[in-house]
Amino acid sequence: MKIAYFCMEIGISENIPSYSGGLGILAGDHLKSSADLAVPIVGITLLYKRGYFIQHITPSGDQLEAYPYFDPRGFMEPLPFKIFLQLDGRKIAVGVWKYVYQGMKSKVPIYFLDTDLPENLSQDRLITQYLYGGDQYNRIMQEAVLGIGGYTILKKLEPNITTYHMNEGHAAFLTLALLKDFNGNEHKVRNLCIFTTHTPVPAGHDRFSYDMAWQVLKEYLPQNIKRLAGEDALNMTILALNLSRASNGVSELHGEVSRQMFPGHEIGHITNGVHHLTWTGPEFQRLFDEHIPNWRSQPQTLREATKIPDEAIQKAKKAAKKRLISYVNSLTGAGFTDEMMTICFARRAAAYKRATLIFTDIEYLMNLSYDRVQYIFAGKAHPQDQAGKDLIKQIVEISKRYEDRLRLVFIPNYNIWLAQLMTQGTDVWLNTPRRPREACGTSGMKVCFNGGINMSVLDGWWREACKDRVNGWAIGDDEDQPDEEAAMDLYRDLDDMVTTYYAAPKKWTSIMKRSIADITPFFNTHRMVLEYLHKYYL
Repeated sequence: MKIAYFCMEIGISENIPSYSGGLGILAGDHLKSSADLAVPIVGITLLYKRGYFIQHITPSGDQLEAYPYFDPRGFMEPLPFKIFLQLDGRKIAVGVWKYVYQGMKSKVPIYFLDTDLPENLSQDRLITQYLYGGDQYNRIMQEAVLGIGGYTILKKLEPNITTYHMNEGHAAFLTLALLKDFNGNEHKVRNLCIFTTHTPVPAGHDRFSYDMAWQVLKEYLPQNIKRLAGEDALNMTILALNLSRASNGVSELHGEVSRQMFPGHEIGHITNGVHHLTWTGPEFQRLFDEHIPNWRSQPQTLREATKIPDEAIQKAKKAAKKRLISYVNSLTGAGFTDEMMTICFARRAAAYKRATLIFTDIEYLMNLSYDRVQYIFAGKAHPQDQAGKDLIKQIVEISKRYEDRLRLVFIPNYNIWLAQLMTQGTDVWLNTPRRPREACGTSGMKVCFNGGINMSVLDGWWREACKDRVNGWAIGDDEDQPDEEAAMDLYRDLDDMVTTYYAAPKKWTSIMKRSIADITPFFNTHRMVLEYLHKYYL
């Protein structure tokens, strides 16, 4: 058995800018747990020399994007060969860089594909420069390099692949390369492929016009492509669903939503997790080493966390919080304090995630929070997402306008490093998506490994994990709830939460412990990878 894990982005290290958000971080965590568990797997992605952007925020709150050059030589080795793909009537050279992740039990190679080679035309050297940059044509070229190029390279480097795992439709052209090799035998292709969809948002499913597809992929497109990928346009998700032996969503609710979106397809679910050794901060690592010695190899033993003394939990949290607060102060001069309840909201700045819901009634929020709560926001908006950029601008404007009555900062350039700092240091992780738009969400899971508490809409994973006011707080439970009502629910929860934090510290510590004990044993990638292994890989 050997699995090839294909993904457009893989966030394996904060030093390699090959990820933009949840999908990439999840891919990295999946491969890390596979290495810890000695599951034979290899990763395939693209090498973005200009990465996903570095975010700058102007004083007025506008997002500016910088694309510095990334030199991969310090982190991975170039392999001494290249392959050639026939795309859009041109021969395109693809090189390979190899990165090796060392886990607890085995090593996992990740292959980064690169078209920035001297023998390519300048336009083709740009194919792998930017993650999620460029137009539809650039996207179809990227996806051809990932799927067809990735498959071709693996035939040379890892000849005994038994399962190709496509994450999102981006990798689905892999199925066309397999079909070509197997003379159109769909049954053989299906036997080799599985597919995971990671988004319930229609815009997240790539579609290309057949004119463009014929132009770029001539020799790879079978005559019956419309039966496999949709009548009116080539839909990458439908192509992947039709040529996989199994498909799944990434939470129970997302599985239900996916079956509605793609009727007639069997779509199961495996709820995401996070790699506990990456996301547990040094303070809680030491705490768990002392009280639950085998938690590193067996995260399920963290259910024993309720037995850890209250003072030990509080002390670890205080130390982690100090790290976060001193970084915030060094960057912003805001004068935050680790004595005060701290709420973080950090994720991709997309309209459906409703980052500004908490500001619906600003007077109420200021009265509730004054001298009691401080807020830290972070997140990047996609360069072409004006609505997302407007959300960031709004948060920055609010922080300036009410600076004397509301402790609020926006920290630029959200990435793996900052995500670790925030999920480890915060008291409360706030999440307010419009249900059911959050496929799963994983940032809140990271908080639980660090004694933090979630306050979230019952969407994605939180719908499965939440015991309201026992291990966190649930905001509303009505799918069609208008934003104003959702905000009122949020304020009720916030009021209860602030009161508990200051007036009932023993109860607060009990909720922290339950956050660890109830949630971390299940919502980790060790459990997730083993589930993929037994359900889909074997």
